[in-house]
Amino acid sequence: MSKQHYKVCFCFRRMFKLRVAEPPEEIKKLFEEHSENGIMSIDKLQEFLIQVQGDHNVTKDHAQAIFNSLKHLNIFQRKGLHLEAFFRYLIGDLNSPLHPRGVHHDMKAPLAHYFLFTGHNSYLTGNQLSSDSSVDPIKDALQRGVRVIELDLWPNSSKDDVEVRHGGTLTSPVELIKCLKAIKDNAFSASEYPVVITFEDHLNAILQAKVAKMVTKMFGAMLYFPESEYITEFPSPESLKKRVLISTKPPTEYLEVQSTMVRDSQRQKDSVEDIETRNSNAKRTKIDEDEDEENATPEYRKLIAIHAGKPKGASNIWFPDPNKVRRLSLSEQELENATKTHGPDIIRFTQKNLLRVYPKGTRLDSSNYDPMLGWMHGAQMVALNMQGYGKFLWIMQGMFRANGGCGYVKKPKFLLPADHPDNEVFEQPQVKITSLKVKVYMGEGWDRDFRRTHFDLYSPPDFFVRVGIAGVPAEQDHMKETQVIEDDWLPVWNEEFEFPLMVPELAVLRIEVREHDTSGNHDFGGQTCLPILELRSGIRAVPLHDKKGNKLKNVRLLMRFQFAYG
Repeated sequence: MSKQHYKVCFCFRRMFKLRVAEPPEEIKKLFEEHSENGIMSIDKLQEFLIQVQGDHNVTKDHAQAIFNSLKHLNIFQRKGLHLEAFFRYLIGDLNSPLHPRGVHHDMKAPLAHYFLFTGHNSYLTGNQLSSDSSVDPIKDALQRGVRVIELDLWPNSSKDDVEVRHGGTLTSPVELIKCLKAIKDNAFSASEYPVVITFEDHLNAILQAKVAKMVTKMFGAMLYFPESEYITEFPSPESLKKRVLISTKPPTEYLEVQSTMVRDSQRQKDSVEDIETRNSNAKRTKIDEDEDEENATPEYRKLIAIHAGKPKGASNIWFPDPNKVRRLSLSEQELENATKTHGPDIIRFTQKNLLRVYPKGTRLDSSNYDPMLGWMHGAQMVALNMQGYGKFLWIMQGMFRANGGCGYVKKPKFLLPADHPDNEVFEQPQVKITSLKVKVYMGEGWDRDFRRTHFDLYSPPDFFVRVGIAGVPAEQDHMKETQVIEDDWLPVWNEEFEFPLMVPELAVLRIEVREHDTSGNHDFGGQTCLPILELRSGIRAVPLHDKKGNKLKNVRLLMRFQFAYG
């Protein structure tokens, strides 16, 4: 057993023993139950996978594949697995906490039947006020599986080209053409399902025409054009594979007439002939701009696959024209207010139409809001600041680990159109899962992914684990915490928690590791969020991620998940 030294002062050092990761006692006992003479055969491993892990359809070939994956270890023997080899399998990459099923949701329903992985101000590198605009966060978002990219379009300083920036702030611009190129090159690197680009458009008709040509040339056959300007139902993700869709407000009848008004004093000095000449020039300018608009508007309109904006003259936005589907956008605060009086109406609206929710304008630090309120009411595009971090972004990332990480998650049945004629909105789904037990055994890998003094200058870290459920209000529970294990890079907790589940279809399991600090400002040691319905029962190795959602190379927890059914 090796030792590790920490310098406390010039003449004194603290010495700590470094342990080797060992299986917890419960794992040793399970190994004894499913082995003979200290050896677990292929048949016994298959038995363990069925009885303990709940993998009821597992075959002997699958058990053999696990054997083969361990052959490179010195601890592997031909006759079977020793305890150490069995333990390395349990805490290894092949023992994922999520079902390795890939895309398994029905992808042939209309777009309105899915939650879409959606970004807000996708071009910003940091805060909403003064950070740079760049293509890098766009690339990063698409490579993570984000399917909805937002671009704010503004005229450049010379008014002859289009740039992307956060208007009214100190953020620097980036050329639109560069953003479109980044989307084209990365759109389907993580998922083959469609990418939606939402334009926040601040352009005149001439620049809209320029955007239309730019977009059409850049994406070519990838660009999806609807068969008609207005449609009664959105197409399906399956039918739109590897296609790019544009969503924005239809262009208004834009006309920019230069002023021909002159001061009264100047007019009196002008001859009648001069005035007539100026009026004639003004009329000619107006005619030229009308012709520009006639040429520009149809090109830009043709791009729009998903029409955005509020219905004109509607007394209630939640009851639009039933013969036209559209996208409506609300701020987080507007949605919260609307749910107090129009909750069922919002759900009915989102059964056919798209609802996008975006962060309120005061979130200048790129912080985020709780996405659950939007999802609970069927909002498909709950837009978060991907350039930020924190628990709400982690929850978003956890939700979209479902369905193979393709960026589309089918909404629960109770948020979809009902089969019966009155289109009743169900308040509660009919499900069998009633609770989840979570046991935290141990963790490893921090000593390989972090510097020796990252957490504490004078001793090994003091880790503890926080576990909780993010879901509907009835499920929201305070994070439960394990005890603190002091001065140990290989902490063992062996603690179990139980969580009731009311709506598991929308629930995400939150897991965080912190390093205890007496000041109360506990250091971050890793996190992950896992969609409940994708969670595998049994003993699983749970990889942890950093604050941005990047997977840490070696850090993981050994945990056990058990569902109760009622």
